[in-house]
Amino acid sequence: MARPLLLSCEAVSKAYGTRSLFDGLTFGLFEGDQAGLVGPNGSGKSTLLKILGGIETADRGSRSLRGGVRVGYVPQDPVFSTGTTVADIVLGRLAGVDEEDRPGRLAHALSRAGFTDGRANVEALSGGWKKRLAIARELAAAPDILLMDEPTNHLDVEGILWLEDLLTERSRAFLVVSHDRYFLEHVATRMLELNRVYPDGLFEAEGRYSEFLARRDEFLRGQAAYQDALANTVRREIEWLRRGAKARSTKAKGRIKQAGRMIEELEDARGRGLTATAGIDFTSSQRRTRRLLVTSGVTKSLGGRRLVSDLDLVITPGTRVGLIGPNGSGKTTLLDVLAGMVPPDAGEIERADDLRIVRFEQERTGLDPAQSLRRALAPEGDAVMWQGRSVHVAAWAKRFLFRPEQLEVPVGHLSGGEQARILIARLMREPADLLILDEPTNDLDIPTLEVLEESLAEFDGALVLVTHDRFMLERVSTIILALDGAGGTATFADYSQWEATRATAAAEPRKAPPERAADSPRQRPKRLGYREQREWDGMEQAILDGERAVEACQRDVDDPAIASDPTALQQRYAALEAARADVDRLYARWAELEAKQA
Repeated sequence: MARPLLLSCEAVSKAYGTRSLFDGLTFGLFEGDQAGLVGPNGSGKSTLLKILGGIETADRGSRSLRGGVRVGYVPQDPVFSTGTTVADIVLGRLAGVDEEDRPGRLAHALSRAGFTDGRANVEALSGGWKKRLAIARELAAAPDILLMDEPTNHLDVEGILWLEDLLTERSRAFLVVSHDRYFLEHVATRMLELNRVYPDGLFEAEGRYSEFLARRDEFLRGQAAYQDALANTVRREIEWLRRGAKARSTKAKGRIKQAGRMIEELEDARGRGLTATAGIDFTSSQRRTRRLLVTSGVTKSLGGRRLVSDLDLVITPGTRVGLIGPNGSGKTTLLDVLAGMVPPDAGEIERADDLRIVRFEQERTGLDPAQSLRRALAPEGDAVMWQGRSVHVAAWAKRFLFRPEQLEVPVGHLSGGEQARILIARLMREPADLLILDEPTNDLDIPTLEVLEESLAEFDGALVLVTHDRFMLERVSTIILALDGAGGTATFADYSQWEATRATAAAEPRKAPPERAADSPRQRPKRLGYREQREWDGMEQAILDGERAVEACQRDVDDPAIASDPTALQQRYAALEAARADVDRLYARWAELEAKQA
């Protein structure tokens, strides 16, 4: 049975100045579509999303929206009015909702997004929480189609998993622009790629991201084979023309015209097939020291809150640590401690003599927005030194996919992905024993991510990496260090093990452990320390208390007396979510302690 068409574009074209983004695009979104949109930086993904959302108009072509269909749009970098609260932002999207339904919609949206106080000022929110608010605002209005531009940017791993759960619950349609391959694999059941390499500028495939990759590879192989066959035909026709063919007959005239058309087609195919990837290649110092950095009992607090407790970590050449944890758990602070920028509160850090650390900072504070690209890449002249040789700045810029005409463009006018490539270019010039990278993947397109992954996987030194890109964590890391936001740390062999542990804890039934028989005392675990044993002994009661707290919070939410009070209702929803999260944490800790007995 055919699904209803909700939103479509017909022969849509868009250009900025003399630069064409796309030309003649035609496709539609149907009810139930869970679609992902990918493509290289500069291909026009964000612009296409705005055209679909009715925010921008196309130069040519048309956009059609089925009557009564509501469209929601989440921008890549949401901007909110100053002086507004979290609740104000969400209520602003509920103007068309019945007044009596607004308090419940508001409370539910904020609690699902993790906000505990609707009166919080928007200006005080971090980038991750602003992104959550932008998503909550659109979902509160219950759109039939949700358009999202890089929604995982600035979200931590827990935030991305939260978003995945939200999207898989939706029953209508969404289109999401993303470079997060794990995210696309988990939420998308239809994939589109915007890229000039395709004859129509767009390639579509039903199925998950992994299926899309296989079908795209098959299509490109077929296109390459066709191009080879076309090239052979063109070669024969050119030889025929060079023999001095006379256009005396209608047949000869037709053959000459056909040869001309084939030559143009071959040139067009070759032009579309020219793709470039960034030339990323980190240089290690070739140090032979086995222990580069060792932490013993490192503890760090910030603002009165414990971030890390008693951390023991050994980093040697080839060690690649993937550091994960919720926003605010202290990942960047721990990187500061490891780099020697701030001291630990307790414990010791032993660094190898003359340890060379190269660091990528998430805030990109090292970039001067007024500086030209030329000076940002080559501050000392028209050449840079790399791996012992001089490279002209134009060639160096080309290695990172910059065009010659961009060399005089101010850095502040470049995209986020282009700014990230400048910082990576700087890092490549410095031989390092230890790379410390804080969210280097933000704004990078998938081809650049793949090259970055390859370079990091082949790097001979050590690496500590913070990224929300779970595919990169899985591909690059040799160990995962997870922060829980309350001072606790845990290590895992890889990202898959961490994810499996989290999934197992989340899937535990919502009931307390079975009570002990009066005449059969519980056997003491063999591998628990004194503090862990005390924690284990109190775990049953803690879980029972937590379950009672969830039940009490649920009764508070269901109380009809507060149905018309949005502030009270939102606070009670937030308390319910917090109580559920606490029970999840207790079950996860219970499973962890129980595993130590095996």
